[in-house]
Amino acid sequence: MSAKYKVGVIGVGGIFQAAHMEAWLEHPEAEVVAVCDIRKERAQEIAGKLGVSRVYTDYRDMLREGGFDIVDICTPNLYHSEIAIAALEAGYNTFCEKPDAVNPVEAQKMADAAAASGKLLMVMRNNRFNPNSQFLKRLADEGGMGEIYTGRCGWIRRRGIPGKGGWFTTKELSGGGPLIDLGVHFIDLAMWIMGNPKPVSVTGAKYTKFANDTIADSVHSSFGDRQEDGTFDVEDLATGFIRFDNGATLQIEFSWASNIGEEMNFVELRGTKAGASLRNGKLGIYSEAAGQLTDTVPVIKGADQVKQHTENIKHFVDCLEGRAKPTITPEQGVDMIKILAAIYESAETGREVRL
Repeated sequence: MSAKYKVGVIGVGGIFQAAHMEAWLEHPEAEVVAVCDIRKERAQEIAGKLGVSRVYTDYRDMLREGGFDIVDICTPNLYHSEIAIAALEAGYNTFCEKPDAVNPVEAQKMADAAAASGKLLMVMRNNRFNPNSQFLKRLADEGGMGEIYTGRCGWIRRRGIPGKGGWFTTKELSGGGPLIDLGVHFIDLAMWIMGNPKPVSVTGAKYTKFANDTIADSVHSSFGDRQEDGTFDVEDLATGFIRFDNGATLQIEFSWASNIGEEMNFVELRGTKAGASLRNGKLGIYSEAAGQLTDTVPVIKGADQVKQHTENIKHFVDCLEGRAKPTITPEQGVDMIKILAAIYESAETGREVRL
């Protein structure tokens, strides 16, 4: 295209500043032309950094005045679906920070709005764009792992509660704790490498044991705005077990705080030809050859230098330009939110939940 895509951003707090802002600034085919945040002083500050003159505190005003092609949503979780639906219905292509929504009904409304509008809706799945992840996906798609029949994934922290007392730890605004905050990342990554099988049932458990803890040892605890004497009515650890329609299974564990040795994120998959482990960015393939067990460490150049969020936003623009087909679909988002909601339900009832 000759003209740049004009972007209107709604929510310019931590995740926008840490991940989205640089991606839009670096993209040669896009420019931010409007920003909106309920905190006017923050909106004005970011507008100044971006050289943007249009500043709003109500996203409805921004959508009504228009003058852009893309809406980028970086608000607390509760408002993702509301704003995405409004943006799609107003005729804007929409990119949204994860999670898609706080419940399956809202996620489905988003998918329906995208289909009805004919506009592109994409929700951030940045971990798919890490070169190690791309390697594992290609290995699986080419049959190098054989049948992937089971695995486990998680992101566990020793002390890494984000924005304690603020919206992250307030269920009404966030939809939950580390399961919905972190689970989207690695459940999605595992399912994507496995070929996006359909979930059919889940069991889960959740715990809140560190709501009164004041220690932080993770850089991720700096996300969100902390509030003294604020709300903490979400879990700090969740575990679960997912069954898929092809017979495969996935164990999960996500925590903001637990007594472990170190913070760790991981996806481990077991296939009939090979297993794979991606743990804290380190990749390993486990198989056998010439009558011996083999451990292989692929050399993926630049894997630790790729800006995953930036690559995800590049993919979004590539799809708008027809250079690529969306690898992240609203339907996958609906399945993800169904899984998370069912794990919470199972944790409350103590029973398996069918999907």
